[in-house]
Amino acid sequence: MEISEENQKNSLIKWRRTLHQIPEVGFTEFQTTYFLAKMLDELGWTVTVGKEVMNEEARYGVPRSNVLEASKHRARNAGIPEAFLEKLAGGFTGVVATLDSGRTGQHAALRFDIDALPIDETTNENHLPNREGFASTHPGEMHACGHDAHAAIGLGVAQKLSSELPKWNGKVTLLFQPAEEGSRGAKAMVANGWLDGVDLFLSGHVGIRSLAVGQVAASSDQILATTKLDVTFKGVAAHAGVEPEKGKNALLAAASAAVQLLSLPKHPGGTTRLNVGSMKAGRGRNIIPDEAVMEVETRGETTILNQWVVTQAEHIIREAAQQYEVEVLIDYVGEGETAASDLSFAPLLERAAENSGIITEVFPVQPLGGSEDASVMMNYVRKKGGKATYMIFGTPLASGHHQPDFDIDEHVLQVGVDVYTRLIYQTSKELKENE
Repeated sequence: MEISEENQKNSLIKWRRTLHQIPEVGFTEFQTTYFLAKMLDELGWTVTVGKEVMNEEARYGVPRSNVLEASKHRARNAGIPEAFLEKLAGGFTGVVATLDSGRTGQHAALRFDIDALPIDETTNENHLPNREGFASTHPGEMHACGHDAHAAIGLGVAQKLSSELPKWNGKVTLLFQPAEEGSRGAKAMVANGWLDGVDLFLSGHVGIRSLAVGQVAASSDQILATTKLDVTFKGVAAHAGVEPEKGKNALLAAASAAVQLLSLPKHPGGTTRLNVGSMKAGRGRNIIPDEAVMEVETRGETTILNQWVVTQAEHIIREAAQQYEVEVLIDYVGEGETAASDLSFAPLLERAAENSGIITEVFPVQPLGGSEDASVMMNYVRKKGGKATYMIFGTPLASGHHQPDFDIDEHVLQVGVDVYTRLIYQTSKELKENE
């Protein structure tokens, strides 16, 4: 039974707002995983959670056990069943859902990221989630990048595909990926074989470019390679007044490294980026700091350019440690690849959107200008002979991505569902016609 547009719209908004209230950062998405798994099961999909979702050895940057346990405890207090939480023990969050039409055809895979950011949501009363009562209930965490919208769109796609089985052939796999922020989760899902034999891979993002609701970029370029580093400087603590000469100041080494890192010139051969996102150090005003921790990321238009930035960053960090006679540990906690979409998706989406009252304009390609963990999946599918794209769904934004007052126009939710389902229907139809 087909779903009416009004019912679909209401469901999408409800799902998005529910998810917006329970933001969880990478590998701690316990409540989010339960909500998605429960909904997908009710929609008739075969649902997989736990260690079968991700390869343990391929995961990057898994939080410490005390952080995972605190998030698990919060989920337990929210009413998530203990038996379900045990399946996710160790941070094995995320969901894979599959549905087979029962007819021969392509295998399509769609990726939707589900994690939030370590940001306090604004308390501004004009902020829509505050006005409508669906702001984050988790202090220090917020869906400030639209992944709540992405996950809701994924549920909308699941609802539509299961209610319109006669419109498509083959098999569909939905990947609700944890830990996209920091480029940490995709590789582990690929390593567990979920994209083996996939003919068509689709993913995308709300916002990013200045497009109106209904406008869609069929593909993206300028997806930057990236590396994420946690840097720990280890010094020696001492009394700052009585015997400061006995200390080795880790904070000073980190501060010197941060200034030099942020002063690194851009490479003339293409786009490069470097950011020091956080620095924590010290235990008290009268103690020489014996530890300092920095979170650093590099980006490059190509893998070679990104590696150039990484090499320069390593040199600066080790020189700063040597200068202040402290030890340093560099831990690599995330990695994203550069990728290119298959440009054949523009005419394909134009054909698919001919009778759509929701998709108003299709752009062949738009620059992403950032990094995206889906690049690992795109490259894997394309290397195996499949087609892959990363799309952009237009929406005005209350504020930029990764900001406390970020928000979207919720009409974009229906656009996303329409794009994904129409592409599956169109490719299924054309494949059948070409047999």
